[in-house]
Amino acid sequence: MTNYQETLSDSEFVNELIAETTSINHVEVIENVIDTLEQDDSAMVSHTPEGSYLWKFKYGSVEVFVRLSGKSDEDTITVWSAVLKLPAKDEPKLMRHLLELNCSSTFEARFGIIENQVVVISTRTLAELSPGEVSRLITIVATIADDNDEALQSEFGAA
Repeated sequence: MTNYQETLSDSEFVNELIAETTSINHVEVIENVIDTLEQDDSAMVSHTPEGSYLWKFKYGSVEVFVRLSGKSDEDTITVWSAVLKLPAKDEPKLMRHLLELNCSSTFEARFGIIENQVVVISTRTLAELSPGEVSRLITIVATIADDNDEALQSEFGAA
């Protein structure tokens, strides 16, 4: 039987040990964060054979989605929540308002449009992603969406 240390140089061995001890189980981290935020046992998850995951949970008055595209450094975590269906009343005013919010109060998230819905969204690659960053991304999107959905629907809802 080959001794593991004999097949690697000292620096390779140290680098491998560091990688093993610092690798993060992103699925576990995401599920822990969702467990702290979700309400009414609303969390659901699906997993594809290709290795992606999709979670959905309720936070305040919004549904929040978290998608993990895989587990490599090049894969991404995307968090989003719909806050307003389009078309909306006074869309030019709405777009200006959303741009102002993007500039002043969305941190790593942003407002965008997906499938005729205004969403709060954030995406990041998994490279060097810490558990704290995962928690921050999910919390920021959920909080911004919950803080803004009712006001946006009241002012700009259904054209």
